[in-house]
Amino acid sequence: MGAMKLELRCPQSVDGVALDPEPDWNFDALLAELNSLEMKLNTSGKVHARFTKSRLRPFVMHVFEDEVKDSESDGEDNGRLVPAKRFNCDKHYLSDDSDDELALEFQSYLMDEVGLVESALCEQTYEHQVDTKEKIRSKISALEADLMGETEKSASALTRVEKYREARWEIDRKLDTQYQRKIAEALDNHLTAVQRDHELRSQIEERKIRSYAAYEEAKRKEKALQEEKIHQEKARAESEARLRAEEAKRVALDERREAKEAAEREANETAAKVAAGVAQEAAAGCQLDANSGMSNESKGFPSDESKNPQSEGNVLRAAESALLLEQERLQKLKQIEESNQALRLTHNKDFSSYERHIARLLRQISGTKEIVREKSSEIVKIFNDPLCPQSISIAAFAKKVVSRCESPDNDAFACGYVIVLVISQVPHAMDLLLAEFHRACTYTVPKRIIYSKMAGFALFRKYKSQFMKVLSIISDNFLEALKAREELGLRATIVEIQAYMEDKTFLKEPEGRALQGSLLSSVMVPEPDYHNSYSRPQPNKYFY
Repeated sequence: MGAMKLELRCPQSVDGVALDPEPDWNFDALLAELNSLEMKLNTSGKVHARFTKSRLRPFVMHVFEDEVKDSESDGEDNGRLVPAKRFNCDKHYLSDDSDDELALEFQSYLMDEVGLVESALCEQTYEHQVDTKEKIRSKISALEADLMGETEKSASALTRVEKYREARWEIDRKLDTQYQRKIAEALDNHLTAVQRDHELRSQIEERKIRSYAAYEEAKRKEKALQEEKIHQEKARAESEARLRAEEAKRVALDERREAKEAAEREANETAAKVAAGVAQEAAAGCQLDANSGMSNESKGFPSDESKNPQSEGNVLRAAESALLLEQERLQKLKQIEESNQALRLTHNKDFSSYERHIARLLRQISGTKEIVREKSSEIVKIFNDPLCPQSISIAAFAKKVVSRCESPDNDAFACGYVIVLVISQVPHAMDLLLAEFHRACTYTVPKRIIYSKMAGFALFRKYKSQFMKVLSIISDNFLEALKAREELGLRATIVEIQAYMEDKTFLKEPEGRALQGSLLSSVMVPEPDYHNSYSRPQPNKYFY
């Protein structure tokens, strides 16, 4: 509700006095001002301007009509009374507007006379005040009514707004709940789809892995089967070749023994026949033959004994330097053994633990590079051990190597690599080792011709077609010449040479010649049944 402006219907100022000094009044100030005006009017002793006479007129008494009617009946009775006289009150003004003016009649005699202008002003002021009070009261009542109406309207509007807010809040809550439900359903559907897709992919990957594992397993089994088949064929061929070689050796030994026995019998018979008559002549002939043989050997020609190697059994074929080295090494080995025996007696200590340790290391040798390096370094450490004399450990090493080489089921090439590595660190052990070899095998000088698989394989790898030509020449010429001699001792040699060429043994690499990078047990994968019997199956876990 806006502000209301009240204006008086009178001049704004009278004699320079403003009637409205504070135009911006509120209701409380207006009521206070009205109360103060009433108090002033009630306590004022001045005669109102309405009670002052503006002009001279006679005093007139008025009688009301109802009183006249009541008094008509008494007119006749009062006719005998004294007639009234008319008199004028020029100095007093009596108003007949209301009964209130009669109440002020007594006061008029107490008031001083005032001027006409002042009385008019007072009357006008009083009328204006009364009108203003009435208007203000009516305005206040209207304003109070409007205020009450506006208050009720505001309260009802606030109530409606509150109800509307609550209704909107309830609607928003329902919409929010519905929206959250939709979001939860959509999220659940999405997670279900993702999980289903994840399971599908996991199944696909698992099938791929199983198929790949099955393929690898089949491939591995096939490879293992092929390797096993090759190994069996190789073992069968080796066993057959070994049997043929043993049979040929046995036949050759039998033939040699028979030839030797026949030669001995013939020699004995011949010696018995000519022993009586030609002993001196035979002695002279032998002396001449010996001198001629020595001269031929000095010139580089073989003697008669070398031309007929099978006439007296085992015939030595070696260079003089090789024979001298053999004797020196054997003599050195004998001296070392004597000194070692003296050391054992002097120290009164058992060094057999070192010998057993060396033997154990040699038994642990296999055809891998790592094991060869490891065992050779441990053997060198034993040689450098101050608690054991080096001569004893070296002699034990030489004996154990020779005893190991006597077994056919060992890694000869791996053992040879170990010997080379050990000798490179301890060079003076070479003579003792060779002396043990000379004592155990005469072919190490060499004193005999031996059939060597290693030589054929190495020659074929190096010369190839030239080596094949040499073999063809041997087959066409040398074997035919040997067969033509028809000697019993040559049959085994002929059989071995023929088997070597027919089986093409020179194409096969000797087992153990090339060291392996690792053991077969560290590469092979166990069978699935064997693996499952010793381990629990683990669940497949795949992450994307």
